[in-house]
Amino acid sequence: MSDIDPRLRDQFAAYRAETVPRITGPGPDEARRTLRRRRRTTAVAVTVAAIALAVAPIVANAALRDDGSVPTPAETGEPTTAPTSDPAPTPSGPLAPSTTTTTSPAAPDGRISRAQLLAARVVLPAWSSSAPNCATSDVRLRPPARNQNVPTLSDLDLGYTDLDGDGATETVALVTCRFGEASAKQLVAFDRDEHGRIVTMARVVGTEEGLDDITGTAVTQDGKVRAQVADIQPCCSTPSYWARQQWRTYSWTGDRFTQSDGPRSFGKDTRLTDLVLTGGDLVLGPAGADGKRPGSLTLTVTNKGPVDVAHIGFADLSLIGASDKADSSICVPWQKGDESGTSCRTAGLRSGERRTYTFHLLVDPAALGQPSVRVLHFDDQDRHWQDLTSGNNHVDLRVVS
Repeated sequence: MSDIDPRLRDQFAAYRAETVPRITGPGPDEARRTLRRRRRTTAVAVTVAAIALAVAPIVANAALRDDGSVPTPAETGEPTTAPTSDPAPTPSGPLAPSTTTTTSPAAPDGRISRAQLLAARVVLPAWSSSAPNCATSDVRLRPPARNQNVPTLSDLDLGYTDLDGDGATETVALVTCRFGEASAKQLVAFDRDEHGRIVTMARVVGTEEGLDDITGTAVTQDGKVRAQVADIQPCCSTPSYWARQQWRTYSWTGDRFTQSDGPRSFGKDTRLTDLVLTGGDLVLGPAGADGKRPGSLTLTVTNKGPVDVAHIGFADLSLIGASDKADSSICVPWQKGDESGTSCRTAGLRSGERRTYTFHLLVDPAALGQPSVRVLHFDDQDRHWQDLTSGNNHVDLRVVS
């Protein structure tokens, strides 16, 4: 080597110093570090594979049982840590409504027949002051009769509807109690209690001042009661056509019935007028052979309105004496048997008109007593009517010789 040129030897040394590090593998330290990394990687891969092989039969067994449970692994002598499971997910949509329902006992059926009402003993609401002797407690209703002070069940049809909104039907009936020639009346609602006994719910409407009669009844599907009421109860000599009738509606408020629809009063009767009678001197002439005396009577009638009168009637003239035939052009003898006592009917008066009448009578002084005369309103159907102010429709006569 000594034969090599010194300059060439220096070039070989520089080349060796530059090239050898590039082709020489890592040293022992780097080789050891590399080996440790490879062993850890291999160990992790082997562990994962082993766990997968162990869990697969367990999952398969749970699937076959279809119970979603995972049996506890067999003890291996090595301590194991139970896997931690995630909490159950919270549903994002609304929960389904519960199918559990709460039911309350059904309301008793209050549909009561006429026979059942007549067989029961009931408590009735208080009667009007005009019928103080009519019973209210432990009452056994009777069919319609003329017995005094005995509560009876009217012949009107019973009404059935749900009055109080409890889902069950109640019964409405007209109950009456006769006093004198008239009857007190009340429309009553009946129900049953939880034991099936008939109980009184309340009075719907009853006769009172200004409401003298109940002539009809009906119920609606929405639990209301309709009553046909009248301002006059025809009896005795009272004509039925005098009564004015209205339909009024009543509703349950929770503890009583109140009127919810219909007119609340009758007001002034637009069919009537105000007739005024004045005069009153009965002038008698000399007595005849039979003791009877001719007499003349002058009366004035004023129609103060507001209604025209088709015919004027005079009542009780026949009680004073026989009418002279000369009066036939003024007053036609007339008797309709209508309980008005009219013995003379003549032409009518328009509202605001006045007329004077002179009657000639043959009077028996021994049978005269205290004579008086009344004037009456008749329509074009010969029906007589009341007067708006009855106090000025009659006069007591003064006998003048």
